Amino acid sequence: MTSNPYPLGLRLDGRRVVVVGGGAVATRRVPALLDAGADVLLVAPELTPALRARVDAGRLHWVARWFVPEDLDGAWLVQVAIDDPMAAASVSAVAAERRIFCVRADDRTAATAWTPAVTRHGPVTVAVLGGGDPRRAMTVRDAIRDLLAVRLAPDGTVPTHRRPDASTGPTASTGPTATTGTAAWTGTAAPTGTTVTTGTAASTGTTAMAGGRRTGRVALVGAGPGDPELITVKGWRLLTEADVVVADRLVPGLLLDELRPDVELVDASKIPYGPSRAQEEINQILVDRALAGAVVVRLKGGDPYVFGRGGEELLACAAAGVPVTVVPGVTSSIAAPAAAGIPVTHRGVAHEFTVVSGHLAPDSPASLVRWDALAGLRGTLVVLMGLKNLAAITATLIAHGRSPQTPAAVVQEATTGTQRVLRSTLGAVAADALAADLRPPAVVVLGDVVNTLDV
Repeated sequence: MTSNPYPLGLRLDGRRVVVVGGGAVATRRVPALLDAGADVLLVAPELTPALRARVDAGRLHWVARWFVPEDLDGAWLVQVAIDDPMAAASVSAVAAERRIFCVRADDRTAATAWTPAVTRHGPVTVAVLGGGDPRRAMTVRDAIRDLLAVRLAPDGTVPTHRRPDASTGPTASTGPTATTGTAAWTGTAAPTGTTVTTGTAASTGTTAMAGGRRTGRVALVGAGPGDPELITVKGWRLLTEADVVVADRLVPGLLLDELRPDVELVDASKIPYGPSRAQEEINQILVDRALAGAVVVRLKGGDPYVFGRGGEELLACAAAGVPVTVVPGVTSSIAAPAAAGIPVTHRGVAHEFTVVSGHLAPDSPASLVRWDALAGLRGTLVVLMGLKNLAAITATLIAHGRSPQTPAAVVQEATTGTQRVLRSTLGAVAADALAADLRPPAVVVLGDVVNTLDV
């Protein structure tokens, strides 16, 4: 008879954890280890772009080779995130010799520790073990998450009107619905031809296409600026329904840790000025998986339509007859300043704010930005993806009349535990950001609002 596992919360802050493997499983598990403060050593010949970004940011250590026993020197825990049974068994054998608990992604029965299904609600972390059945653990975890998310009535009791259960989908929309194609897709109805649903339309299940062919669906979901709790309720619900998740590097890693074990995770990271997956390839992945009958979530940092190429992906799906739901996200253009104590507007200070992409230098022939016009505005200017070109951007604004004494701020990794804020002026911010070794993702804020809430 197999004994029950002993539940335990590990305090890993500053303690070495070794992760063997650099693929999708490691991409899902590493963020939770980093969130726990672990000193993570990643051992793998190659990494996904998302993991490489964390290495480049100094969040973890990477040894670019196959595992050797000495890798476990000083380790408290080892996570085997490879699908080769013989290689995984050799790692766990070394761990057993050294009395180090070992999590096995390939074989739970051979592991000495299990990764539970986890949900987080503020300071509360709930971990569920399902007796070796991941689906059972996920089902119980999701029920607990729903309970934690319920807003209590003024008297402290649970209200009778709760939000719809994730298994039944949302209730009918009361707002406007924008559709492209022959009809709005609202569940298991079987329209023919191309159907694309955006806006507030509800969409669950699969759709029968012409000729009896079944197709899945795609949801373009904004994951918010970095804090996993800032994803919308609808966005999170669609993640729980997903068969495939195509994720950018800016999505909160803890959201990936909560996916079902059988979910296919496609790392579509677009690391600035580094390795990237062509947009056309991403479009094709969305279409192919949906046409094969999968529920696909395209998970993006911020909002899908704020420099997220969500429109291109929707058009590609529409051309292939794949239904699409768009779920807005909290954009970093507003959230990052707010997290740094900067309102993008303030009465008597700024009556407008402008969001602009800085991924192209002002003198680039491909740039669509009128920097000369922006220099003449009195309101707040928020620059996304502008850290590399910050010196050229600030010089151009000053050349066209913006005062070099204009307050400026740079917010790196906003709303996360590694957030950094630099305050400066338009004339000095580029040099200050370089000296402070600020790195993407970072949001630049220019305008008098930067100092408005200083006390």
